[in-house]
Amino acid sequence: MLAGMGARVVIEHSSRAAWLRQARSYLRNADPVLARLVDDRPDFDPWAWRDNAFGLPPSVDLFGALLFQITGQQLSVPATRRTLARVEALFGGHLPSATELMSVQPAQLRQAGLSWRKIGTLRDLAGRLSDGRLDPKVLSSLPDDEIMAELTAIPGIGPWTVQGALLLALGREDIVVPGDLRVRKAVQAAYRLDHLPTQQEVLAIACKWRPYRSLATSYLFTATFAQAKAPPAAP
Repeated sequence: MLAGMGARVVIEHSSRAAWLRQARSYLRNADPVLARLVDDRPDFDPWAWRDNAFGLPPSVDLFGALLFQITGQQLSVPATRRTLARVEALFGGHLPSATELMSVQPAQLRQAGLSWRKIGTLRDLAGRLSDGRLDPKVLSSLPDDEIMAELTAIPGIGPWTVQGALLLALGREDIVVPGDLRVRKAVQAAYRLDHLPTQQEVLAIACKWRPYRSLATSYLFTATFAQAKAPPAAP
């Protein structure tokens, strides 16, 4: 049994490595800006980076990712993590399932730092997942645009929220988040633009990254974060 489990892990890692080589090669040939970012980070692991950058467990499910995204609306990642830590404390230190979230009083979620608007959105989503109006397995198997249509029908969930969940929970390979201010700033820095690009400008630039827009976005994110953490230049 253990040998079989080990074999599956090796196969998964081998498959990931082959995919990453192919995706890197494609992005390098498609876009000179991405070529520079790829060459600057030859050992970059997008999966490990996402786990570390957002502080979510590697096996986070769709509801957990949506909880993270909804909590993070209009907040920085550190502020989102702090709020989620208080939410997790209500459930023994882990992200709640949809059913578990419905089991606590809204006032408890408010005390954890969630706004009433976000609480309403989360309870609407959790209720639909709990009572069968939305089936998590069916939802996760749908194409990106169909998942988008299903989830944005819920008040308080927009494209940004769903796009982030598609990346974090489902590992979709061709996702870009043009409405994310951090993505727009990363594009501005990498492409040396004299202005903050609009969502449409980000999408136009990202066309050349298809079908690996998720990986390209990860490279842009990590480049920007690296610059933010770099020590100031000596006088």
